[in-house]
Amino acid sequence: MQKNQQNIDEILNHIHTSGSGHDILRYVCLPDLLGKDANTILYVMGKNLARNIKLESIDDIINFFKKAGWGNLILMKEKRRELIFELTGDTISQRNQQDIDTEYRLESGFLAEAMQQVKNADCECVEENRTKKQLVQFNVIYSK
Repeated sequence: MQKNQQNIDEILNHIHTSGSGHDILRYVCLPDLLGKDANTILYVMGKNLARNIKLESIDDIINFFKKAGWGNLILMKEKRRELIFELTGDTISQRNQQDIDTEYRLESGFLAEAMQQVKNADCECVEENRTKKQLVQFNVIYSK
């Protein structure tokens, strides 16, 4: 395991937070700082983060989402060249109740790169915030 990979795992094992500070930075400060490119930059940041973590299985990815406080990631369906995940949990529900614009581009980029490692194929991910169902759906499309 690379040094960066080990450090991120150690950090996640020792951090316990409500996530509200993260949400303020992410949904208030970053969009102001990054402007119209915020979604693209967050997606790339997610991909870069996944490159620094050793992920060998879908279970590893699910565990990372939980440890990072991103929510409960569930693989709902596996098609020929597409995987459909749902992200649920208190974090998603609480964000949906706030009067802020939420997006899940960081998680989407992370999931695309993580699945690229697992499937050993080019992957892209598109997310849809389904506020009425209190979940985020991720569609990971890959080519072999």
